[in-house]
Amino acid sequence: MSGDAVAGPDGRLRCPWGLSTEDYVTYHDEEWGRPVHGDDALYERLCLEAFQSGLSWITILRRREGFRAAFAGFKIAEVARFTDADRERLLADPGIIRNRAKVDATLANARVLVDWADGELDELIWSHAPDPASRRAPGALADVPAITPESTALSKDLKKRGIRFVGPTTAYALMQACGLVNDHLEDCVIRVPEGRS
Repeated sequence: MSGDAVAGPDGRLRCPWGLSTEDYVTYHDEEWGRPVHGDDALYERLCLEAFQSGLSWITILRRREGFRAAFAGFKIAEVARFTDADRERLLADPGIIRNRAKVDATLANARVLVDWADGELDELIWSHAPDPASRRAPGALADVPAITPESTALSKDLKKRGIRFVGPTTAYALMQACGLVNDHLEDCVIRVPEGRS
């Protein structure tokens, strides 16, 4: 073993964060780092990463179904039609994180995105994926950056087009979660060969 990967209950090596709870094991093994496409699916991830800002990801993960129920399955066209009454409902909903700035950003972003062409969000986000050949697999958690030039550029592009609550750190977390980069440690059993989608 050359890095920080840790053996789980099944004896297989994983990224250490992916073993802390059962919810994390499932998320780590089945979702994190796998390519995500589609405007609504990427809007959901963008919103959840924004809600996660300043909190632990497990807090968001455990409320994910609550978020989906509250935000109409993160269908951009539906969220864009939310009214002031919907906003008040969201701010009173114990199934989500009731942060006014994050709720407002989620609603505002849907109102911006509803006017984009079909596939435009997907294309914009994926245009910032670095060349997999230019990246080495991280051997240890210390090798995984918090921001990159690509996440900084993605953040700037999204902000320039009216998307809120997406700084470079949030943008990089989105890139990791949606498979634009593969930050599973090199010894992790889940590490997907670069370029597979």
